[in-house]
Amino acid sequence: MQIQVSQLIVKFLQQLGVDTIFGMPGAHILPVYDDLYDSSIQTVLVKHEQGAAFMAGGYARVSGRIGACITTAGPGASNLITGIANAYADKLPMIVITGEAPTHIFGRGGLQESSGEGGSIDQTALFSGVTRYHKLIERTDYLTNVLNQAARQLVSDVPGPVVLSIPVNVQKELVDVAILDKLPTLKPLPKLQIAPPVLEQCAEMIRQAQRPVILAGYGCLQSAQARAELRKFSDHLNIPVATSLKGKGAIDERSELALGSLGVTSSGHAMHYFMEEADLIILLGAGFNERTSYVWKQGVLNPSKIIQVDRNVAQLEKVFKADLAIQSDLGDFLKSMNASCVPQGLEPKPRPDIAAFKRRIDQQNIVHDTVIFGDKFALVKTLFARLEQHFDEGIVLVDDNIIFAQNLYRVKDDDLFVPNTGVSSLGHAIPAAIGARFVLKKPMFAILGDGGFQMCCMEIMTAVNYQIPLTIIMFNNQTLGLIRKNQHQQYQQRFLDCDFQNPDYALLAQSFGINHFKIASDADCQRVFELADFHQGINLIELMVDQDAYPNYSSRR
Repeated sequence: MQIQVSQLIVKFLQQLGVDTIFGMPGAHILPVYDDLYDSSIQTVLVKHEQGAAFMAGGYARVSGRIGACITTAGPGASNLITGIANAYADKLPMIVITGEAPTHIFGRGGLQESSGEGGSIDQTALFSGVTRYHKLIERTDYLTNVLNQAARQLVSDVPGPVVLSIPVNVQKELVDVAILDKLPTLKPLPKLQIAPPVLEQCAEMIRQAQRPVILAGYGCLQSAQARAELRKFSDHLNIPVATSLKGKGAIDERSELALGSLGVTSSGHAMHYFMEEADLIILLGAGFNERTSYVWKQGVLNPSKIIQVDRNVAQLEKVFKADLAIQSDLGDFLKSMNASCVPQGLEPKPRPDIAAFKRRIDQQNIVHDTVIFGDKFALVKTLFARLEQHFDEGIVLVDDNIIFAQNLYRVKDDDLFVPNTGVSSLGHAIPAAIGARFVLKKPMFAILGDGGFQMCCMEIMTAVNYQIPLTIIMFNNQTLGLIRKNQHQQYQQRFLDCDFQNPDYALLAQSFGINHFKIASDADCQRVFELADFHQGINLIELMVDQDAYPNYSSRR
């Protein structure tokens, strides 16, 4: 049976399991939009294409499934780049469909043409550094191979964004629907099996250690069973667990064995334990990047022995030499350890008193004036304490601000913490949270500063249009806080282009038709948790922060 390419693309999306696609139509992509009209895929109209890419990324991040977005040619496609780059850095499966000018005008100065011909924008070059696969589809005779390559990248062990750009005339051409039958079964490749001698070697290193510690990273959240197996492993052997920022929530942070986050913007509990106590560090799906390593601080890992486990072979020993490096899915590895080595005589260690250790470090921080948050952050501490206590069920925190929640919110078993890692773009939290809410029907929070808010606030209307419950926590200090902190610490307070005037956020919220709460005192904070509808409402919570309040850490930038 012959169908249009546009219809084939929609059927391909359905075959990938896509049920929601975020985007904005334009003339060069209308054939695909017309076929979406009769499909089972829900379309979501955004306010800016960057928002579409961030929404697709948020959807992919919390679901583990393929996120999708769609735009027209030219600026519609180029506006996606930051969101695609973010997904590329976070290794998120995302398919992007863009339109293109018709092939017969390539090189002739066609409207929004990006073929690279005749001096036009070269979209292939534009996307080449931020995609796993990109193809400008100028003909239909190789369409089977293109869709095959796209599908393989999306379900690979290390996925990332795929961009298919289709000229509007090609979208209208007829092809055989049997093309889809020629595609391989879209499922991940079989996982690597860990050899028993490797498991025993790992167990022997743990057996010989006096004070092992685990650093759990994003890999422990990507694997479906890793969180439960990690808790079982840690509890049985009495091994304390720290997390990377991206791995925060891999273990319930209220646990007696939870050390909190390791990283330059954290309180230092985990860093001191690694440097002063540990003789074996077990890295589980954690990269040792700039933030986690305290800008590769000497001594954070040394002189401990190191076991590193990661599903991505490119991450193994990328920064340091490991005594034992294992390529494996983290859930499979931990399940194997719990099933084989633990029952076969791997005895528990003496249970460390992590609470006492944290108190000692806190006291040292007071003495040495290295407490990360001073008195000016008391209201921020109150907010996160109430947020942690208020919900018995799990919540989702999509966090651009990072530093507050990293230190002040203990992620529970049913919570999901989504920090803005990737390329760390401002303007990510609100659209990413909207995308995530299409997957998880939990109370959803977007956390960001007033600078980032103004980059993405119009996507609030996307939440309004589709009745997406969302609570935005915005810190109002009328400045780009990180820039001002660095200019204060390293540039003799020569403040330039960091301070700004804010709109009246109460009036702005009123214009959106959403709820507004302003927190300037503890009483205001209590009122928010008494009145706000976190389950069905759309709320903007504005928390006032002193412009001259700086977290006490240095990123050395």
